[in-house]
Amino acid sequence: MLKSYRVEGMTCCGCAGAVEKALKEALPGATIDVNVAVNEITIDPASDDDLIKRVVEDAGFDYGGPLPEG
Repeated sequence: MLKSYRVEGMTCCGCAGAVEKALKEALPGATIDVNVAVNEITIDPASDDDLIKRVVEDAGFDYGGPLPEG
């Protein structure tokens, strides 16, 4: 099951790469998709929201929370 999150502050591919790298280190084996154009990340399989928040914020970005499923 995948889950998407809002991440504010990503403005370029470098930002997306930093978020992706941090998440891959925290969630080995997960598929991480970062879309800088709409400020979203998608993680499969879904993980703990608090962990995602901590990783995103530690990478220097603003965590906007999970997006509604659908």
